[in-house]
Amino acid sequence: MNSYTAHWHEVVTKKDPEILSKLLADDVVFHSPVVHSPQKGKKITEIYLLAALQVFLSGEFKYVREVENDQCSFLEFEVELDGVLINGIDMITWNEEGKIIDFKVMIRPLKAINLVHQKMGEILLRR
Repeated sequence: MNSYTAHWHEVVTKKDPEILSKLLADDVVFHSPVVHSPQKGKKITEIYLLAALQVFLSGEFKYVREVENDQCSFLEFEVELDGVLINGIDMITWNEEGKIIDFKVMIRPLKAINLVHQKMGEILLRR
């Protein structure tokens, strides 16, 4: 595991918004599996990732495979929510300073995407 990926695991383990904020570049781009256009900027990315942590970590979340090089991490995850097994990949791109500059989430199957959309919507609408 590269040191960048270790920092992301710290965010997941501690669920600490300050650690997340320090890890994101100001011009980071977030690609949601349910939102049509990329979300650009640190603030909106923080909002989405903190909501995602709240949703996904409410179940038995685990990373099951990691593929990485110096600038990219592909982290496959599984979690069961409301009886639906969700399988996905966090695709993270890092800059030379170790900041996240691109974060893309891909989820399967369709039933899982619909459930995540519903649960994320509930959280984001309360903001």
